[in-house]
This record gives sequence, structure tokens and C-alpha cells, in this order.
Amino acid sequence: MRRLFSIMILLIVMGTLFCQDKAQQAKKTEVWEPVPPVVTPGENNAPPSDALVLFDGTDLSGWVDKEGNPAKWVLEDGAMTVAEKAGPIYSREKFADCQLHIEFRIPVEDKGEGQGKGNSGVFLQNRYEVQVLDSYENKTYVNGQCGAIYKQHIPLVNACLPPGEWQTYNIFFTAPRFNDDKSLKSPGYITVVHNGVLIHNHVELQGPSVWIGKPKYEYHEMLQPIMLQDHGHPVSYRNIWVRRLE
Repeated sequence: MRRLFSIMILLIVMGTLFCQDKAQQAKKTEVWEPVPPVVTPGENNAPPSDALVLFDGTDLSGWVDKEGNPAKWVLEDGAMTVAEKAGPIYSREKFADCQLHIEFRIPVEDKGEGQGKGNSGVFLQNRYEVQVLDSYENKTYVNGQCGAIYKQHIPLVNACLPPGEWQTYNIFFTAPRFNDDKSLKSPGYITVVHNGVLIHNHVELQGPSVWIGKPKYEYHEMLQPIMLQDHGHPVSYRNIWVRRLE
């Protein structure tokens, strides 16, 4: 009986030592610093606490035209809308790697077809375009439909809502990098969620968005504005915020 008791004690001690050894081994791969900053999420597409709000529906102070003058788009009912012949607008703030939230609405009264219906675009670093278009029962070339990385990547699915309804892009952008001699070091990458549906999963950018020909990288500074395109259609935007990811 004493022998059995001694064996039990020995097994308990050995088990304890074994567990302690495993715990010590596990601690070697634990990382405690740096501690990630605390961010308070927004509700119902509101910006999180670390976001920079570019447009909250009250004014256009965060945007300028091509010459750097105040943006001349129409401000009404908490949204800004492309004004006739006003041209594209550019964010005053400049960004590289970022998370961009933006909401847009295709006008019901736009009665065109194909590329002539609700055409606009969201340009990262002023040159890499996520297409905005009415692609709800409106046929066009698929690398130019709504959600396309224009002329580069076809969206995985068509997640468009009908004209007149507000739609959402959540865009995750990794900017291209360049070497000291201005040659390309690494391409850009982009992930896009359209109306809650993933339509691009970390796809590689082949260069700036171009209408004619093949895209080709050219050196540019890292920090560049976000551009919203005037393509002659009264597309509206609201609730625009950005998180810097550098």
C-alpha cells in the first residue's frame, strides 16, 4: 500500500514538473510588447476612433479642385454630388497605405447605358481606380463595371444595388514602393468589400488605371490625395473616412 502511494506521489510530481516545463516553453513564444493601441469601433458605418473624417455631410472643406481651390460640388442633404463641369475633387489630406470607407449613390434620373450610366470613380493615390458605375442590370465590359479595379481586375461578384440606394465601399490599400533610383520595388495591392461582400481579395495592381493601353508603373511620392472622379454624371458621396495604415 505504501509502495502504491509512493508511486502515485511520484506520478503527481512528475506531472507537475512536466506541466511547468511546458508552461516555460510556451512563455518563450509569448510577445507582450508593443501593446496595440485601443480603438473604439464605430456603429452603423460610423468612423472608428482612430479614423480621419474626410466628409461628414456638413461641408466640403476637406476637398479641393485640380488647382487647389475649394471644391465646387453640390452639398445637399448630407451628401456631396458631382456638379456639371466642376471636375474631379481631391482630398486635402494625403495618404499611402490606408483603409478607406466611402458611400456612394447612383442617380435614378441617369438614363444612360453601359459606361454612360452613373459613371465616377474612387482613386487611391490619385491614380489607382475602383470604378463607380451603375452595374445593376446594366451591361458593360466587366473590367470596367462597378467595383472593378479599372481595366485590371474584374470583381469576384456583382454586389450592386439599384440606382437611388446608398452603396458602400470598404477599401484596404497597400501602396506600391519604389527604390532610391525610382524603379519599382514592390507593387500595390488592394482589397475591396462592396456592400458587405468581398469583391477583390488582395489583388496586385499592375500600375495606374488607364483607359487606353496597358498599365505601367511610374515613380510617384508615397503620400498622395484620394480623388473622386467627375465623369459627367451626378453621382453622390457621403460618410467618407480613412484610417492610415503606415
